[in-house]
Amino acid sequence: MNKSVLIKKYSGEYEAFDVNKLINSLRRSRADEDIIQDVARKVQEQIEEGMTTKKIYQLAFKMLKRKSRVSASKYKLKKALMELGPTGFPFEKLVGKLLAHEGFSTQVGVIVQGNCVQHEVDVIAQKGNKHYMIECKYHSDQGRFCNVKIPLYIHSRFLDVEKQWKHQKGHEAKLHKGGVYTNTRFTTDAIQYGKCVGMLMTSWDYPRGNGLKDRIDKSGLHPLTALTTLTKAEKTKLLDQGIILCKELHENPDFLEQMGISKLRQNKILEDSRELCRSH
Repeated sequence: MNKSVLIKKYSGEYEAFDVNKLINSLRRSRADEDIIQDVARKVQEQIEEGMTTKKIYQLAFKMLKRKSRVSASKYKLKKALMELGPTGFPFEKLVGKLLAHEGFSTQVGVIVQGNCVQHEVDVIAQKGNKHYMIECKYHSDQGRFCNVKIPLYIHSRFLDVEKQWKHQKGHEAKLHKGGVYTNTRFTTDAIQYGKCVGMLMTSWDYPRGNGLKDRIDKSGLHPLTALTTLTKAEKTKLLDQGIILCKELHENPDFLEQMGISKLRQNKILEDSRELCRSH
């Protein structure tokens, strides 16, 4: 493909199709390089003027799934996070589990007394002298970013809670911080404000090299929504029962039995979830 073909991004803007961008996104799947190159070549052959990035992703995912289910599961991580809805609670639990894996003691969905009013806090995380108040902003739509209003609002709530924390015994030497975790992205203003006031800011790909995608890949804490072997209805049932991670699924295989899933499919599901849990 020599001539430049314009494709439509989630934002509605158009840009020239770049096969290297596709190859880089496919590398996140950790599939063999020859599979990645083969999928990229076949997708490139099907690109048409005005095609959406969503359609391109679907084509690549379908081809990858035929070659390796587990690689396809890793490739669909961003979409898997969006499938944790419709409420934000499974995402809050995921964030709590990530922080727990990183050595924090965590509480999810806590009512905290501030100096002026009570606040419902998504995640409280503590480790050593670190004491964090984290709010989770979950979106089921990739086009929705976290703008500056969100860190502004969360920081004002944090300041109210921090005033109260500082009155408590043993908190004199603690490092208190507020933070925002989102499964999409921050606007430039949101990041600038967060940095300025010293907030913890984590999105899909921020901070660079330590965003959600990197931390999930490193820890092996993949959401069960990444599994290609479960139906949408089965995923919803498991989420309703408080099972969020592939790790939890293979630690509680009885759930699959109770759902009436055949032995053959149970084995495939558990095999894939075990593979996904391997941290890198």
